[in-house]
Amino acid sequence: MKAYQADMSHFDQNNTQVLGISIDTVPSQKAFAEKEGITFPLLSDFYKKASRAYGVLDENKGYDNRTTFVIDKQGIIRRIDTGSEALSIGGAKEACGMLQ
Repeated sequence: MKAYQADMSHFDQNNTQVLGISIDTVPSQKAFAEKEGITFPLLSDFYKKASRAYGVLDENKGYDNRTTFVIDKQGIIRRIDTGSEALSIGGAKEACGMLQ
């Protein structure tokens, strides 16, 4: 998340909205955002509906697998990064640039 925050100008220039979504509660996300200096919206999926719908919830462990989605303005998923790739913003930056 810090990498996305540090490079927000790239996403702003490409007319891209960055969102963070997790199963954490809103107060937990607020504390995290304040601690880490995150200014883009963090959304709570406390009831895990989005996690299930996007297939990223590990039902056995009860938490999401780290995943980055790039979704175009028509709602079509154009790129998915998982695991360690999801921690890097390179793929998301490239995909957002190609959507223009």
